[in-house]
Amino acid sequence: MMKEAPCMDDGTTARSEFGMRLAALRKQARLSQSQLAERLCATTGTTTLTRNEVSRWERGQRLPDAWLASLAAVLAVPLAELERAVDRARGTAPADDYDDSPHAEVQRLASWLLHHDQAFGGDHVADAASQLWRAEVARIQGEDTHRLSVASELAEITGWLLFDADRQSEARAAFMESLHLARLAGNRSMEWFALDLLAMHGIENRRIGEVLAICDELTSRPVPPRIALLADIRRSRALALAGDRPRATAAIERARSALDESLHPKDPRWAWWVDDEEISGQEGEVFLALADPSRAIPHLVRTSDLVSEINATGRGAFFYRTAELTALTAAHAWQDAEATLLHLPPILATVSSTRTRARLCRTLRAVELGGPAWLADTARDMAAGRERLCPVGRAQA
Repeated sequence: MMKEAPCMDDGTTARSEFGMRLAALRKQARLSQSQLAERLCATTGTTTLTRNEVSRWERGQRLPDAWLASLAAVLAVPLAELERAVDRARGTAPADDYDDSPHAEVQRLASWLLHHDQAFGGDHVADAASQLWRAEVARIQGEDTHRLSVASELAEITGWLLFDADRQSEARAAFMESLHLARLAGNRSMEWFALDLLAMHGIENRRIGEVLAICDELTSRPVPPRIALLADIRRSRALALAGDRPRATAAIERARSALDESLHPKDPRWAWWVDDEEISGQEGEVFLALADPSRAIPHLVRTSDLVSEINATGRGAFFYRTAELTALTAAHAWQDAEATLLHLPPILATVSSTRTRARLCRTLRAVELGGPAWLADTARDMAAGRERLCPVGRAQA
């Protein structure tokens, strides 16, 4: 007898989990959605598959039933693994394939929170994540390293959602507790993740010395290549904020050149998202911080387009379209800025990310003050509800 796995939203969450897993495998294979579609077509001798269909799979809108064998070959994963994942997404996994333990349920809830964040931002789920994390901490008894590791990961998720909601002091506290729990558990992978997130938080809040100290700590002992690459990314961002152009560009160039060689069996599983798309976005932010918007623009436009291939109205698209608009505004590239500005209204209707809304508000203010009248009017209309877009006191920061 088959046991249907419980899920939220009539199976949407299970399909979304499959989509996120497929996207992770694609990125690990260093393939864009278009490249994956091309390889699948070459493998099967057909020309009917496009990147749009791959995007539907990764958004959980469809399941690639007829393509599983080809996907397994192209992505170099066991076919049985993909078949089980599709069964779980469809809710038809055998009873003995469904884990109904409390820990598995916590993982499913955490996955749902992250999916919600990717689609809609962290504002509305940060408190739910915090409750889940605190409940898991309360279950820890003695030196239960497994629960300590789970609680550390939940603290990281909570911290990220609070960070996206621009609740910075709470986010920092969550990241610090995640680091503490990871060290109690002896979990080096989670420790590296917590340190990386603290560095990310430090960049957002201009704690330059702290970021550089974390990067030095991360690389003070031998670490997997991906961790060293991440340290270079964070170091480059901090040095750019400090105005140290030579060292900032050297660090981001090291990260870029190390990308293809950095895959290693000891890389932590959470580092799958460090890919060409991520590096490109970070390069754009480095040049933007160095007051070189002309060099930032191509990196940010490219990243915006790649992210929008997966979800044109999700949190990632919102973040990078806003960064792109910021660079175009700084460069006084007003025609291109208008085109980017017009991407934003549909995203604003669905995404609640206070951190990105605050950045958008500052950029709209810059357009109003320095842009041509025809574009300033558009920016003014979008920013008419500035108190809704940005926290009070940050609108003109």
